[in-house]
Amino acid sequence: MAARQGPRKRTRGSIRALPSGALQVRVYAGHDPVTGRQNYLTEVVPAGPRAAAEAEKVRTRLLNQVDERRNPTTRATVNQLLDRYLDVVDIEETTRRTYVGYIDLYIRPVLGRLQAGRVSGEVLDSFYAQLRRCRQRCNGKATHVDHRTRAKHECDERCRPHECKPLAASTVRQLHWILSGAFDRAVRWNWVAVSPMRSAEPPAPPRSNPQPPSPEDAARILNDAWAKDLDWGTFLWLATTTGARRGELCGLRRSYLDLDEAILTIPASVYGSRDTMREKDTKTHQQRRIALDDDTVQILREHLHRQDQIAADLGITIAADAFLFSGDPDCRRPLVPDSVTQRYARLVARLGINTTLHKLRHYNATELLASGVDLRTVAGRMGHGGGGTTTLKVYAAWVADADRQAAAKLAERLPRPLA
Repeated sequence: MAARQGPRKRTRGSIRALPSGALQVRVYAGHDPVTGRQNYLTEVVPAGPRAAAEAEKVRTRLLNQVDERRNPTTRATVNQLLDRYLDVVDIEETTRRTYVGYIDLYIRPVLGRLQAGRVSGEVLDSFYAQLRRCRQRCNGKATHVDHRTRAKHECDERCRPHECKPLAASTVRQLHWILSGAFDRAVRWNWVAVSPMRSAEPPAPPRSNPQPPSPEDAARILNDAWAKDLDWGTFLWLATTTGARRGELCGLRRSYLDLDEAILTIPASVYGSRDTMREKDTKTHQQRRIALDDDTVQILREHLHRQDQIAADLGITIAADAFLFSGDPDCRRPLVPDSVTQRYARLVARLGINTTLHKLRHYNATELLASGVDLRTVAGRMGHGGGGTTTLKVYAAWVADADRQAAAKLAERLPRPLA
């Protein structure tokens, strides 16, 4: 009598023949945590004499991935990935707004509906190339009109036939960084097995080429500012002598000044419009202390005295933590960074100087390096991270020039060989 056999174990996964003769391997991988649907891993084995054996190997490999939790757990789209990424990423509000703008304008329309697992380096390289040819991705075939506004309007000379305008390389790199952050999270969450960003290549960053104003132009700018408005001149003087960023300068408070010790502390920055101004950390999230020279201390004492005198004439008392630069008599609200930039642009345009407010920061760094101040000190005053790595990268030419001057000074102190 034949021995009774136990219940037959159910085979996990399925292999079915396709009309082409190829074999499709399908393995259940649980429920998709994003969509809630059942998730399957599938792979097609080409037709051939060893197709059946190869399909069994594929099924075993896919089952191992599921058992070891190495398989992607979702078929979520890029849109869903970006939404989840923005929910959890810890970034400044201004950075978040920039991210959302780039995502909505460029990434979602092209990649948003793709499954995250189907995004490849080839897809991304093609996406970047399209944007570098035309930011509207017209591929040179567009015949539409670029209207001056999306609202209903009567067209005039400002509504012109479309002209391809490439997206700036720096913006394409921003898109790459946003996607890199999202796909790094996707790998950690097991949404995808590997990040496609490793095989994509964004435009190469340009070589750093800071172009600070010359000492003569810097003097002309300050003289014009002093002549028009003493408070405006003080703002630009402090920008020139400290190298602080515009948001940091606008966010300075009286309590950050210690004029007796000649120290300025920069713990924060501001951003926004006049009615929605907010404070945030500095760019490197680090507080820094900057030593002030005697002239700067005296200029700041006079600046505070002028503010106090104007307030007293109006019967107002300025608080100890009031803003150092303000358009209000009580200094309760800071200057708006964008407004400061626009005012500076008008000033230099009137003088015929091609420069920007941020280049006063470059001026500060290059003058310090050229005068022989060591790299670490300059980096500390500028608020650069990495112990001077960023400073060296941006100002390498000036560091080399200071190095040559140091070598010459050293040689001057050494005895010459006897004739």
